[in-house]
Amino acid sequence: MVTVIGVRFKKAGKIYYFDPDDIEVLEGEAVIVETARGIEYGKVVIAPREMEEKQIIQPLKKVIRVATEEDHKQEKENKEKEKEAFIICLEKIKKHGLDMKLIDVEITFDNNKILFYFTSEGRVDFRELVKDLASIFRTRIELRQIGVRDETKMLGGLGICGRRLCCSSFLTEFQPVSIKMAKDQKLSLNPTKISGVCGRLMCCLKYEEEFYEEISKLLPNEGDIIETPDGKGTVLSINILQQFIKVAVRKKDQDDTEVHIYSMDELSLNIPKAKNNPCKRCKGNCNRQEKKSTKVEEEE
Repeated sequence: MVTVIGVRFKKAGKIYYFDPDDIEVLEGEAVIVETARGIEYGKVVIAPREMEEKQIIQPLKKVIRVATEEDHKQEKENKEKEKEAFIICLEKIKKHGLDMKLIDVEITFDNNKILFYFTSEGRVDFRELVKDLASIFRTRIELRQIGVRDETKMLGGLGICGRRLCCSSFLTEFQPVSIKMAKDQKLSLNPTKISGVCGRLMCCLKYEEEFYEEISKLLPNEGDIIETPDGKGTVLSINILQQFIKVAVRKKDQDDTEVHIYSMDELSLNIPKAKNNPCKRCKGNCNRQEKKSTKVEEEE
């Protein structure tokens, strides 16, 4: 076992582990650490804890010190420099007529490097731009092309739910999302309704997918013949959130069928209630389940 702390360098950024090295560090404090990019200023988001060595990416670097007043001042100055660098870079991009959109600027704590993040539909020859920026800032310059999801994470905003975007508020890493998840959850496949601000599938499709996968294993498929209180019938549709199944039951001694709606309890299906599996983002406080249920009722 080894003692580590979790440090984050950006809001909703990835958490990295460091060895506190007998330095008393509390959650919420700022620390100065050495990273692959040099000396960095970060916030402690995980207090000292014991972890198995196999869970840690080696080598585990040590905390240099708890941030001092001078360090806080330096970090604040760097933030101001980043704003100035952003404006200068925009002017240089316009001067060189480059087809690129500048998203963010980041200066390392020790001022050893300036990183410019941008998006572009194609490859960009920014060699002359780098030369201009290097002559102005007299330090190492790095330009990084990022995707639309990373762009949205950096810029932030509000989602269609009215809340702050998940990626910019608490998601540390993007999880794979597929159209199959929308199908499993019986959502509209209209791209405008299941896409986020970035234009990609919404990250929140992932939150409840595990629940839907578990339930699907216990339920019949559409078209299956099942036994009901009124006799055998064919499954027409299944509503997991409202916990009912629509079945076409054949009338006795007749060729006609009647459509019945049964609760899963009536069919003796031991299915966990959806309300016991709330949105992982806010433990059910956003009423995500109720909103979906209302939508289903309207469509019916």
